[in-house]
Amino acid sequence: MSINIKGRSFLKLLDFSSAEIQYLLKLSKYFKSLKMAGIPHRSLEGKNIVLLFEKTSTRTRCAFEVAGYDLGMGVTYLDPGSSQMGKKESIEDTARVLGRFYDGIEYRGFDQSLVEELAAKSGVPVWNGLTDKFHPTQMLADMLTVEENFGHLKGLKLTFFGDARNNVANSLMVVCAKLGLHFTACGPASLMPEEQLVKECRAIAAENEGSITLTEDIEKGAKDADVLYTDIWVSMGEPDSVWGERIRLLKAYQVNESMMTMANPHAIFLHCLPSFHDRLTTIGEDIYQKFGLSEMEVADGVFESRQSKVFDQAENRMHTIKAVMFATLS
Repeated sequence: MSINIKGRSFLKLLDFSSAEIQYLLKLSKYFKSLKMAGIPHRSLEGKNIVLLFEKTSTRTRCAFEVAGYDLGMGVTYLDPGSSQMGKKESIEDTARVLGRFYDGIEYRGFDQSLVEELAAKSGVPVWNGLTDKFHPTQMLADMLTVEENFGHLKGLKLTFFGDARNNVANSLMVVCAKLGLHFTACGPASLMPEEQLVKECRAIAAENEGSITLTEDIEKGAKDADVLYTDIWVSMGEPDSVWGERIRLLKAYQVNESMMTMANPHAIFLHCLPSFHDRLTTIGEDIYQKFGLSEMEVADGVFESRQSKVFDQAENRMHTIKAVMFATLS
């Protein structure tokens, strides 16, 4: 059966079948091969897209912009100060205006309901660049990176260490369930995913020969893991006042050399970035001065090791986003 997702929005991976996700990964590999070979692929010349950012980003913005330009499209970037959305103009009205100007809309912000409303009212495909609940474009890059390293996805064990309530952990649980991986969330019981989402993902995983495990036990999480994944302990938009409590809860779940030795010898390390693995950022230095931690969610030795694939992962954001835009616009 041929896959056709033209005209659809890309809001969360729960909306897509396993076959559709695999199709997007295959298309990503194709576009990556064209890029690596220097072959022009301006397949969407004449189209225009707009990027709405309520949360700033390096990788997401650059990936969407470069992917759009590579495909021959015009790209407009609107930061929080460049749009009246939600201030002088409702989300519904903004969506209907932008849908008249643009062929596709990317949204990166806070509430999942906002990107859902943009999709419902704009009349054009809308792509979720990140919300508080889901980060679907990141997942395609993650799965492409895993597949490049192992040659397959089904049956692998991926463990997320840290705050498993966040958008990345939620989305990893979904994509692993869809593609037949064994997903483990390893962290404090108070920072586990919502029960309803876990229930839904377990049902999906059962259909695809995967599994969902939640544990506080670090050794259980790391044992036999093929992929160890983490994210920063405080998400964008959360107040600085939560750092102390979050460090207290998550310090033991730092991905370090000792943890990597518990995993499979061929295991890889992934991180969606940015990462606080040293003191070379304002926040990193501030945390060191306040709490004495020079490394947070991942030890610098792991981040800089041969097992770390974080920059391949970052590059793959562009190739996979290109696939999503092409598939939904052509």
